[in-house]
Amino acid sequence: MQNNNQLFSGQWAVILGGSSGFGFAALQKLARHGMNIAVLYRETAAAARTFKESLAAIASTNNVTIEPYNINALDEAARVAFIEEFAGGKKNSVKLLLHSIARGNLKPLMGADALSMADIQLTTYAMGTSLLDWTRDLLAKDVFYSDARIIGLTSEGEDKYWEGYAAVSIAKASLQSLTKYMAVELAKYGLKTNLIQAGITATPSLLRIPDSETLLKTTVSRNPLGRMTEPADVANVIYLLCTDEAAWINGTVIHVDGGEHCK
Repeated sequence: MQNNNQLFSGQWAVILGGSSGFGFAALQKLARHGMNIAVLYRETAAAARTFKESLAAIASTNNVTIEPYNINALDEAARVAFIEEFAGGKKNSVKLLLHSIARGNLKPLMGADALSMADIQLTTYAMGTSLLDWTRDLLAKDVFYSDARIIGLTSEGEDKYWEGYAAVSIAKASLQSLTKYMAVELAKYGLKTNLIQAGITATPSLLRIPDSETLLKTTVSRNPLGRMTEPADVANVIYLLCTDEAAWINGTVIHVDGGEHCK
């Protein structure tokens, strides 16, 4: 396998949710190997200024282009406007669409603050089915590379009980089903669609989950390799899935957790 900072030269990644956690780690990893990045995120004006400064430093260090978009990736008008702007001059260049949006409701099923159907629908779209809208619209603009990758992110909370995680679990279950159907129906366009199930990681989104302290405390002792998953671990696998050697991986859920899911 070629191993230099120009492996993905001339190619692009579109990262939905790239200001922290897995999305930002993937941005750093891919930029180091020559991939240009369009990164979508939602930050305050002050935080966005600092983030754009860090992106400029990464781009300069790695001699790549990073285009920051502080927009709502779940808003149809914003999505259409972004794609219209982005697509110019980028025909057949998008190697990766990474869905790393962490936005949803963390409420119980019962009680005064229980999940509403609107909460569930919003969370399911944000963290699951919005991937399909983005894929369809980018495909319609003919920007995908002939051997492109679509990657989503899920977690163990998809099939185990985590307090307050019901809406996100429903969203991730929908995403897992969607990944399977996209893998089959979009293969004719050269798209390979996969899902990464990361181990428990101390990302900002995980820390918002009720009782996340318990998850974090038990993770190290539970993990066969004796440490918690880090964003860089997941970024490394995203990078691997973008290589030519990974072209035959399609429609699967890949555990990136050091064997944590085995216990």
